[in-house]
Amino acid sequence: MSWDWQVFCEDTIERQTVQGCFGKGGDITYLDWMLSAWGWTVSVSLLALLLALVIGIVIGTMRTLPDRPIVVRLGDAWVELFRNIPLLVQIFLWYHVLPSMFNVLQGVPGFVLVVFALGFFTSARIAEQVRSGIQALPRGQRYAGMAMGFTTFQYYRYVLLPMAFRIIIPPLTSETMNIFKNSSVAFAVSVSELTMFAMQAQEETSRGIEVYLAVTGLYVISAFAINRIMAFIEKRARIPGFVVAGGSGGH
Repeated sequence: MSWDWQVFCEDTIERQTVQGCFGKGGDITYLDWMLSAWGWTVSVSLLALLLALVIGIVIGTMRTLPDRPIVVRLGDAWVELFRNIPLLVQIFLWYHVLPSMFNVLQGVPGFVLVVFALGFFTSARIAEQVRSGIQALPRGQRYAGMAMGFTTFQYYRYVLLPMAFRIIIPPLTSETMNIFKNSSVAFAVSVSELTMFAMQAQEETSRGIEVYLAVTGLYVISAFAINRIMAFIEKRARIPGFVVAGGSGGH
């Protein structure tokens, strides 16, 4: 078996080798296509991550509010709904079902709908981690904030959440890496990301090994970059001597 990496220097129309491997004058090589697909993968992942962090932090915090049973139940319902429906099913619901029910979604690009589906799905997981991080804090931290005269919003903002975020950085790293991998299901609604590129390029070139190895390498690079960025953040945010004690910071 011989490998032919020159396939990435071929244009996608006539399959002619292009000097330098990058298309010119409107020609697109398989390398151009793969890098464009990588850009779509990164874009979907980062936007979905931003959405998931915002919603996840809000929902996770809601689930720990004292003396707010209705708010807690709403947060629990969100987590149970989006965590227990498979991601692929949620993407199909956003792409095929919801636009038929709500006219405002009919003109929304599939890229945006995938961001919503992936962001909402991941927000349920991040909400659970935020809840766990808050409840892992010693109970005295909440009482200290209350003793200083802080409102509920203030002692969450200045006392509980900053410490909880430091605790949940490792699981957030895993979720950030997962969101890049989960973005591969976007191919199901024709978003031109890495997995769709790999499937189509393999069919056109019959060079599946080279194509899938290259795509795998880009996923590895993405995951490694995320890991290093989150490790840097964790190191910078670490409080020397801080050890999480058992408690009920959220109750």
